[in-house]
Amino acid sequence: MDLREFWQCVDTVFGVGHGRTIASEHVVLDLGGSTPQDALGRGIDPGAVWRAMCADFDVPYEYHWGLPEARR
Repeated sequence: MDLREFWQCVDTVFGVGHGRTIASEHVVLDLGGSTPQDALGRGIDPGAVWRAMCADFDVPYEYHWGLPEARR
């Protein structure tokens, strides 16, 4: 997953405004106690960051590896 797809997933699953707020403010323990945006800034793989967000928010498994329609 690249950054473009990461942000597309965030915007689609959480909504543009809410998703961006989550990414910048929600602390994810699986990311070392940092926000998703900070983790991305440290060079953590966007896919790993996305899956950590999915786990924290109980996002359905079908979205854990990206948007279902994008994988077809």
